[in-house]
Amino acid sequence: MKKLVSMCAGAALCILASCSEGPTKQMPYNQGINVIPVPVSLTQNEGVFKVGKNMAFQASTPEAKTVAEFFASKLNLATGYQVTVGDKEVSNGISLIIDESLDVNNEGYTLDVTANGATVKAKTPQGLFYGMQTFMQLLPAEVESPVVVSGIAWTAPCVSVKDEPRFGYRGFMLDPCRHFIPVENVKKQIDVLSLFKINRMHWHLTDDQGWRIEIKKYPKLTEVGAKRIEGEGTEYGGFYTQEEIKEVVKYAADRFVTVIPELELPGHEMAAIAGYPELSCKGEQSTPRIIWGVEDIVMCAGKEETFKFLEDVIDEIAPLFPSEYFHIGGDECPKISWKQCPLCQKRIKEEGLKGDKQHSAEERLQSYFVQRMEKYLSGKYGKKIIGWDEILEGGLAPSATVMSWRGEAGGIAAANMDHDVIMTPGSGGMYLDQYQGDSKIEPVTIGGYATIEKVYSYNPIPDTLVATGKAQHILGVQCNNWSEYMYNTDLMEYRMYPRALAVAEIGWSPLTRKDYKDFERRLDNALVRLDAHNINYYIPQPEQPNGSTNLVAFTDKASLAFKTTRPVKVVYTIDGTEPTAESTVYSAPIEFTESGVLKIRSVLPSGKMSKTRTITVEKQALAPAKEVAKTTPGLEMQVTDGMFLESSKLADVKEWKKLAIKDLRQLTNQVPAPESMRGVKQYAAIATGYVNIPEDGVYYISSDNEEVWIDGKLLINNGGEVKRFSRHDTSVALAAGLHEIKVVFLGHIIGGWPSNWNDGSVKLRKEGAEKFTRITPEMLVH
Repeated sequence: MKKLVSMCAGAALCILASCSEGPTKQMPYNQGINVIPVPVSLTQNEGVFKVGKNMAFQASTPEAKTVAEFFASKLNLATGYQVTVGDKEVSNGISLIIDESLDVNNEGYTLDVTANGATVKAKTPQGLFYGMQTFMQLLPAEVESPVVVSGIAWTAPCVSVKDEPRFGYRGFMLDPCRHFIPVENVKKQIDVLSLFKINRMHWHLTDDQGWRIEIKKYPKLTEVGAKRIEGEGTEYGGFYTQEEIKEVVKYAADRFVTVIPELELPGHEMAAIAGYPELSCKGEQSTPRIIWGVEDIVMCAGKEETFKFLEDVIDEIAPLFPSEYFHIGGDECPKISWKQCPLCQKRIKEEGLKGDKQHSAEERLQSYFVQRMEKYLSGKYGKKIIGWDEILEGGLAPSATVMSWRGEAGGIAAANMDHDVIMTPGSGGMYLDQYQGDSKIEPVTIGGYATIEKVYSYNPIPDTLVATGKAQHILGVQCNNWSEYMYNTDLMEYRMYPRALAVAEIGWSPLTRKDYKDFERRLDNALVRLDAHNINYYIPQPEQPNGSTNLVAFTDKASLAFKTTRPVKVVYTIDGTEPTAESTVYSAPIEFTESGVLKIRSVLPSGKMSKTRTITVEKQALAPAKEVAKTTPGLEMQVTDGMFLESSKLADVKEWKKLAIKDLRQLTNQVPAPESMRGVKQYAAIATGYVNIPEDGVYYISSDNEEVWIDGKLLINNGGEVKRFSRHDTSVALAAGLHEIKVVFLGHIIGGWPSNWNDGSVKLRKEGAEKFTRITPEMLVH
């Protein structure tokens, strides 16, 4: 192993940088023992060990010396000390010793800290690395700072630790295909997650939306397949050169993280087919997919050219990755083109692939496809394949490891067939692209809901496998960071952290040692470490119980209650000033009898704060109902052809087609909107008329449409937003009866989401009710 170099964050955290010379003070987040993941066994003894200005490491072997140099460098950065490394015994220092007789596995270690020094023993350098990560977490969190922090007592409590991981596979997946992740940011995630003993990085390098790895024999993969023209009209792209791949793989290996590449096949290959159309069944010209979802143009299983292409690509990818595993995807491959393709049907006949009650002939063809690639990878490179759980359909390749994502059923089935499994179910909280807070105030994402508590509660070994004696086939666990809605690396980190730390503890710590409340306490310390690496992590925001909104209407008095997804201090002001850590602490619902502005935010023990929520609290009289002499059921709608990104552009439109509609959902169904969105003729529509409000009261309004107007007032404006979920709910006081309504729909693609896929509805929730209900056709007249 070559010399390790610690990657420093570009800037220190304000909290760290603000520390000054003077008496040392223990911050609340540094109190107690805060190791993540929690060790198998840790006994605290009396006393502390103080890291001295001229402390030294003793390393028993050259490999141990490499590990020692890595941590000496980190200690020197944060402390300003001159910690050195040698091979002689030290007093008041740290000894790293390789001891193959230890009763731990190859990643395990023992750590003994006394007032006179610390000793880490392990069978391997990797074990020493993890033992030192535990030692570093015994020190104040500021030890992760890339610049000198003064006023800190660099002490570690005296402990005896014996530790080893529960699982050998503790992974995270990065998806640069939907949104690219630059090399330096990839390294940053490796740096941070290795602190918490994560040891695998699954790199999703190819997909419908972008091909992200240089293949010298096929330059169009990056010349064409790495670029796309977004729905908004801008070009998006990026890829890694083979030299950059080597750089990342080495960087990860130096931190004992193994990088596993993924080459999707036979589906999710639209970007490759854009460069080389002959790889598909029909050979049609196409472009990389600009929307999310599943593409039905896939690689042709009937053409030998397809397999030659994939073998050539593997010949360039496989040597870049020393990992024993190679991920071949295998998920979400529609079979419609194979059913219609003479060459695929010929292949099915020649190979004797027959459908039955369990699997179609085309599913058997996918199994043939996967097994053929498995034989190539195994025979030429000695690699085992990993595939998503769809590779079970039609029969598993002999050495295949299943990555179970559609719940646990695929993993259970594979384990019962004596195949190894990596658990990564979205239903278990392992999909970190899901919401972790209220969708009304959080950045838009794919959906779902996985708080850090839900993530932490996941157990990768189902009881049924314990009962059948197949639990040993569960190799470990992985969290996935699908990037459809991670439009930049800040958003990616916001989704990943701190939930990835819960995954680290799932993968390492025995069930008997897991304790969520204690994990929450330790997390406060870990977040300061993330600050030192400039990680943009999620901080729980104050949320309203039945859905958050930034305009609260009331007629008599308003009572605003708040909650957070995990316990944090909440502060607020009502005088228009920004809340600080010293502002009034929220402890009970906040009462208003007159209009006002509430500013509210969360505070972590470190003093770091969430963004401020500004909530207008507005006293309103009930808007009077309209007297309308004669009405007709439904609404009037105007439609014009064209793609509009802004409603203001509609003012210039001269030609409108008029029609009557019965239901607001007709706003979005004027043209078919297939999964591919190919050939869709876009349009804009405006529906007008009246909505019949059943009774007096304050109503909360929600919609994914561009605009919603009531009684001539613009209440919802989703302009420029990804229309996946409503993020601009509002409220208004309405008298029972008819009220003017105008709803604007713009057919377009923003952020990869076609607004055509929405249902056009407007939803209401009367104050006091828990759920929204849509405005029904019976409520609409014109």
